[in-house]
Amino acid sequence: MPRHRRGWSMKEREGAPLGRHTPLTVSLLEPALLVLIQKKASHGYLLLTELEPLGMGTIHPSVVYRTLREMEGLTWIESDWDAGQTQGPPRRTYRLNGRGEEILDQWQNELIKGQEIIAQLLKGIG
Repeated sequence: MPRHRRGWSMKEREGAPLGRHTPLTVSLLEPALLVLIQKKASHGYLLLTELEPLGMGTIHPSVVYRTLREMEGLTWIESDWDAGQTQGPPRRTYRLNGRGEEILDQWQNELIKGQEIIAQLLKGIG
């Protein structure tokens, strides 16, 4: 995990407000968003609501939107404004492109490696 992120301990977690996410959850935000966008082009608010059923908890919208902008800047995803909806202001809709598909494949390999590491750590705890 990058060292620039703030550390987290069980002691801190015990007093943390409900819905606070861990550094691990934030680290998994990128692949989670790529998976959701691969399934269906979506706008940011819909992506936010789809993160919770994945077990990602409640992540602040600014973190999700910042990550979407970063992924777009890296040319992993593309977006355009959907002005055709009937209610509310236009929404930016995100979709995966070819580069994003490649990155998602790389994430899949990294997640498999991570799963193996976590399994080993859990064996060590028990």
